[in-house]
This record gives sequence, C-alpha cells and structure tokens, in this order.
Amino acid sequence: MRTINFLLVKEFKQIFRNKPMLVIIFMLPVIQLLILANAASYEVKNIAFSAIDMDNTPYSRELLSKFKASTQFDFIAMYPSEDMAKEAMQEGTVDVVLHIPQYFERNLQKEKKSKLLVTINAINGSAAAVENIYVTTIIKDFNQAVQVDLIDSADMSQMPKKVNVIPLFWFNPELDYKTFMVPGILVLLVTMVALFLAGMNIVREKELGTLEQINVTPIKKHEFIIGKLTPFWILGIAELIIGLVIAKIAFDIPMVGNLALLFLFATVYLLVVLGIGLYISNFTETQQQAMFLAWFFAVIFILMSGLFTPIESMPVWAQFITEFNPVKYFVEVVRMVMLKGSSLSDISPQLIKLGIYALLINALAVWSYKKVS
Repeated sequence: MRTINFLLVKEFKQIFRNKPMLVIIFMLPVIQLLILANAASYEVKNIAFSAIDMDNTPYSRELLSKFKASTQFDFIAMYPSEDMAKEAMQEGTVDVVLHIPQYFERNLQKEKKSKLLVTINAINGSAAAVENIYVTTIIKDFNQAVQVDLIDSADMSQMPKKVNVIPLFWFNPELDYKTFMVPGILVLLVTMVALFLAGMNIVREKELGTLEQINVTPIKKHEFIIGKLTPFWILGIAELIIGLVIAKIAFDIPMVGNLALLFLFATVYLLVVLGIGLYISNFTETQQQAMFLAWFFAVIFILMSGLFTPIESMPVWAQFITEFNPVKYFVEVVRMVMLKGSSLSDISPQLIKLGIYALLINALAVWSYKKVS
C-alpha cells in the first residue's frame, strides 16, 4: 500500500506539472459540453419555404398564411412556375416547395377533397423527415378548419363528435432536446478524457524510457497498474462532478434521481474505460499510435451508444454488437437516474453487465502487460 501511495503522489505531480494536460482534462471538456449541447440538436429551424399557387383563391391564401405564420419556416418566395421552384431547390436556396394546384378551392367545396404536392430537399434524410412532419401538421390544421367551414349549419347535428387527445409528456415535459442530449454528451466527454489520457500516459513512459526503469524495480505489476490508473479514475469522477454542475447551472437539466447511484455506476464504468486504455497502451509504442487506436474504438462506441441513433432502429446484428459497448450502458443509466429517478434495482442489469465487463477487460489488460522481472 505504501508503494502505491508513492506512485499516486508521483502521478499526480506529473499530471499537474503538465500544463497542456491540465487544459485537456479540465478546460476542453467544459468548452465542448457548452458548445455541443447547443449544437447537437434534433430540432429543425429556419426551413427555407416557397410555394407555387396556381389557384390564388381565399383557401389557398389561407393555407399559405399558416406556413408564413409558422416559426419553423422562413418564407422565401412565391414562384410562378414549377421549373423556377426546381431551379431554386437545385441551387440550395429552398428546402420545401408547396405546390397548390388549380381548382384547389373548387374541389374542396364540390368534391370535399383536393390534392397538394410538397417537394422536400431530402439530402439530409433526418431533417427531411422532421420537415415533412411540420408540413403535415400545418396542412392537417388547415384541413380541420376547412371541414368546419364547409359543413352547413343545418347539418351540424350530423357532425361527428370530435375526439380530443391530451398528450402527457413524462420525464421531459417541455420536450427540450437539451434535456435528452446533455446527459449523453457528458458521458462522452468523461469517456474521452479517461480513455485517451490513460492510454497515452503509459505510452509516454515508454517514449521517455522511464517505463523500463520502473520495470526493473521491485514494484509489482498490480501496484504499478493501480498507481498508474487510479489518478485518472479520480480525475474521471471529478470530470463528472464538473459536468453535472454545468448541466444544472447552464442548462437546468433535471436531476430527480439519487446521484449516489450515478457515481456508483460511474465508478465501475471508469474501470472499464481505464482497462481499455491500459490494453491499448500494451500494444502501442508511441502516443500517436495510442491516440489513433483509442480514437478508433471511441468512434465506434459513440456512434453505437444510442446517443445520436436509437439502438432499436439499428439492424439486428448492430444491436447485438451494442451489447459489448460500455458507453451504451452509461448513456442509458445517466438518463434513467437523472431524468426518471430510477433506483438501484432499475439499473442493476446494466450495472451487473458492466461489472463483468470491468473484470474481463482489466484481467486481459493486466495479463497482456509485460513487466521485465
């Protein structure tokens, strides 16, 4: 234990003497959290909207006024022909074009139905899907208003009763995307700091030639590894604390659960990440190699964590692979605890899986570490 204490003191001194490392540990994650939480948004705003009104009647003008009044759409122009609208979309100045055909109002009045053509720029498929929902919602509202207008007062008794749907949103009543994104981004930042620094720190000893000196000392393998990784485990917990404070102060993220559970899970999670970092360092000779290899795993972990793409929407084989992704479990748990107030029994499946993961990856990392006796 005395040996480990000396190693810990040595590691902390090295860390705090390294000014660039302090910036990486404390400043960059804070800046990234503040920027990414505002930039990584599922909302689609300022949609460039235009229209072709071939009918030019009160009904067509009323429909266009609803789009102009919408906060999601920026009305660009009225085009006299479809060719001009296509050219504008080709140039990228328009995202959505509404084509109102001739006799639009007449067909509504006589046949009780009519057709509309909506052209959407779908290069970004996710944005196009959201834009389609916005358009459909506005047209639906217009359609309901028209139906009421077309029913004669004598027939009001025959009008079917309207079904009112009252939505009740749990865990995120205001549907604020930051409430969903910030906890996940916090997980990614803690992961990146722990993974990169743990792997590169040991490789740095190789580059400086000090690792060979340590290897020939009486220090045992487990003492060296504990002394090397514990500081980054402590810094990872400190990073999580800082991130939670920023999430509350800057974004007012609700924290309805027991944060002790979150730190319990983070303790086990950091053991997994640090174990991966140690394993990477065992097979690399330079910090550049360690950085590229760590980045390779980090990209896979992030993209398959369920933060940006729902895991349920992935192919079956991809969903199977996510079972081996530790980031997935932490993203799930941090949202469950902070937003839903989940208890220990609720997060126990993820905790048990991550505990097994931590034992396996650290055993593999320790076994693969070569110490000269």
